[in-house]
Amino acid sequence: MLDRSFLSDILNTLFERSMSKRSNKDQRSINDLCLALLDTEGEVSGFSLAGSILSIYDTLEKDKKLEFFKFLNDRLEIDISDLQEAIKTYQSDNNPQNYSAISELSEPKRLELLRRLNQPTGATLALVEMRTDLLEVLYENPELERTDLDFQHLLRSWFNRGFLVLRQISWETPASILEKIVEYEAVHAIGDWDELRRRLYPKDRRCFAFFHPSMPNEPLIFVEVALTAKVPSSIQQLLANDREPQETAETKVAVFYSISNCQKGLSGISFGNLLIKQVAAELRQEFSGLEKFVTLSPIPTFRKWLRTQEQTYNDNEMPINNTKEEVVRQLAGHYLLTAKKENGMPQDPVARFHLGNGAQIYDVHANADISNKGLEQSFGAMVNYEYDLNKIEENHEQFIQNGSIATSSNLKLDALNKT
Repeated sequence: MLDRSFLSDILNTLFERSMSKRSNKDQRSINDLCLALLDTEGEVSGFSLAGSILSIYDTLEKDKKLEFFKFLNDRLEIDISDLQEAIKTYQSDNNPQNYSAISELSEPKRLELLRRLNQPTGATLALVEMRTDLLEVLYENPELERTDLDFQHLLRSWFNRGFLVLRQISWETPASILEKIVEYEAVHAIGDWDELRRRLYPKDRRCFAFFHPSMPNEPLIFVEVALTAKVPSSIQQLLANDREPQETAETKVAVFYSISNCQKGLSGISFGNLLIKQVAAELRQEFSGLEKFVTLSPIPTFRKWLRTQEQTYNDNEMPINNTKEEVVRQLAGHYLLTAKKENGMPQDPVARFHLGNGAQIYDVHANADISNKGLEQSFGAMVNYEYDLNKIEENHEQFIQNGSIATSSNLKLDALNKT
């Protein structure tokens, strides 16, 4: 006897194919189909229209996609006059019906359109990719930010923690997903399958990712973890081809050495904080001897910032050898603690991410990343952020409220007369 879920999948697939064939006969423009979808009450016709709209959109060239976004932005905007009338009516009689009218009129029609588009199988991923297209034209068309805010509003609700699924990525994970881990790795590039295996297969390595039920084969964000005996000071040593795997009994530190977002269309929707906390909980259950949770993080804008300082070193005077590495370490630490944006937040984007999540600066290292990328970004300096599970909430509150940067007693930095 066929499994119920399997039979259901077959029937859904046949139904969707039927809808797809039927929708191909509809010769209306994508804009007209959107207006029809907003007027449609029947679930079956709504499903078909949504599929047609998404199929047509997928074939559009960039200029036509821009026209579509302008249609969403202008034609499906809030009707201010109707909203003002509804508010006046509610002020004179605040019954539930009048309140409902305000709720409906205060929401742009494009929000409801996006909800109705999210019906066919694969629609959620299609809408995430649609937002990727929107972000590509947003800079030159800032008026479309209204539409982008609506995308963000819906995507935050669709991708909240209650829907996310944490999965461990291992060497046994399907190859289609492993290929995406290689593709999406944004911090330390994975050169080939042997290198990927060294990050997944040894007993002292872990990788975890968040997935969404509607996108089961598309990781949203993933973190790579090294299990070590002590806090590391070099990414090259941590990822060395000839290193000896750490014995489980000697594991004291979990190192989050790479966190990569996978979906550009979900930019601005943060998963990193949730991911780190849940992975820490998972690892604690597996390794009872864990004492610390730290990162080994890049400092991507350190060198760029240093070039802007009046009293500084030029590139030729910034050594990366052992005789003067302390200069690099001190300057990098000074940058992390003092370089701020106009809003008071740290200049460094990685620092903003981890400190905003409640981490504290544990230590700063020179010669920590001697790859071309590491030298270009930060003269090879890297930083450990520590996630002390007992202090995360306090650190987060202090950082958000007054910009305070928490540091570990382990951090030793001299006062520097640098501006």
